[in-house]
Amino acid sequence: MKKTFSEEDLIKNLSLYYLNRHLKKKPIEKYHRTIDESQLHDREKYRKKSEILLLNSFMHHFPEVKFEDFTCESPDFIAKLNDKKIGIELTEVINHLEMKKVESTLNKIFRQAEILLEQEDTTKYRGVYFLEFHTNVRFDNLEHQEENIISIYKSIKKNKAVGCVKSLRKSFHRRNVFITHEYSMNLFDELCSEKILELIEKKNEKFPYYDTSVDECWLVIVSDMNSIASRYTFIQDKEHLNEVKSPFHKIFHLENLCGNITSIK
Repeated sequence: MKKTFSEEDLIKNLSLYYLNRHLKKKPIEKYHRTIDESQLHDREKYRKKSEILLLNSFMHHFPEVKFEDFTCESPDFIAKLNDKKIGIELTEVINHLEMKKVESTLNKIFRQAEILLEQEDTTKYRGVYFLEFHTNVRFDNLEHQEENIISIYKSIKKNKAVGCVKSLRKSFHRRNVFITHEYSMNLFDELCSEKILELIEKKNEKFPYYDTSVDECWLVIVSDMNSIASRYTFIQDKEHLNEVKSPFHKIFHLENLCGNITSIK
């Protein structure tokens, strides 16, 4: 049977590994096979697979939803629910905009260190490594990137912190070498409700261009808790979300770590 994820998928994005632990396997495998068999470009296939994974928690809340079209664009997916044709538009809310660029740079650095370790001995170093860095480290400094890659490589090789690495821990993985930032949450890490409302307003402007053949169109706003740029602890001024006005029939906010869902409309 075709794998849910290709090795290339797993290499490209560690979040696929995280999400793989909690999947409703049968529908996800089916949906990924359907995407693989489509005429989409490989880059689009990967994007659609990632989006479906973010919706895995959504499927736990709506197990009766059956996705039918994965190749559409506006909205992102077409599904069936109680004999209704539902368009589902998926969007991610970024809580830490300044961290988005840092995270992108970090992922590139991690991948270079992974390659060094895999070239040396994949069997010896396979696993998931969670790294914490010293606060003064600047990952956007190109002059120090090679130095940071070597520090990460040496830390994992020696199993102790070296250079820019403050601490590390390892979790089991049977096939590959994965490196990621240590998961940590600030107890007062708030997601401003205004960011959600601004996102809804932007999507409202695009609503007239969505597929008009659907019976309803839902907006699903996701906080990708596996991303340091998207994490949050609580939504500030949550009551403001009750004031939202939108042509979308339903609006949800979803976090993909514990699967908590908030009905906004």
